[in-house]
Amino acid sequence: MDFQFSYFLSVFPKIIPYLPVTLYISIISMIFAIVLGLMIALVRVAAKGGVLNYLVAVYISLFRGIPSVVLLFIIYYGLPKIFPGFTAMGAMTAAIICFSLKFSAYLAEIFRAGLESVDHGQKEAGLTVGLSTSQLYRRIILPQAFINALPATGNTFTSLLKDSSVAFFVGVPELLAAGKLLTTESYRFFETYLAVGLVYWMVVVLYSWLQKIVERKLTAPYRR
Repeated sequence: MDFQFSYFLSVFPKIIPYLPVTLYISIISMIFAIVLGLMIALVRVAAKGGVLNYLVAVYISLFRGIPSVVLLFIIYYGLPKIFPGFTAMGAMTAAIICFSLKFSAYLAEIFRAGLESVDHGQKEAGLTVGLSTSQLYRRIILPQAFINALPATGNTFTSLLKDSSVAFFVGVPELLAAGKLLTTESYRFFETYLAVGLVYWMVVVLYSWLQKIVERKLTAPYRR
């Protein structure tokens, strides 16, 4: 078997410096996706059966249905052709827009399920004691919905983290791009991409561990 273990180990110091770019894209995109996804979820819950709800449903279906790399190409190469103002848009900005839109569609459904999982009796009780709708959501509904949606939201972030590798196709210097550069020099494809895959795996394992700690702390008051 032609496997150079020494070269395999030498790959890690060369690709680790690119990890912050991957994390930056993933974290910033996730923040925007959470904000947008929550807004969409609130619209879906409040506007059941209306035209607005139908438009939001189309948005969710559209961005969930388009592959990430295709959506990235549409945003990076297509938008500047239609809207000249996007001509100066960088590859990283295009990647963040792409992942924010795509994963907000997934999070919208997760948050909607979380909002609807809160017992309707609590909503009625909050209104009965004089809470406004904004106070009701801020103090009662959203905290419980967030806890209910946390596991699925965490899984969505791990998917986003792995999906961020497609940013390589528009020239973003992230982990996969680093691996590609190394293979053009060494032609050691197996060792290089195995190292890249292990870095992704280690980040996902670390994040999953942190997520479990957060889940245990947030759900502690609800455990008997």
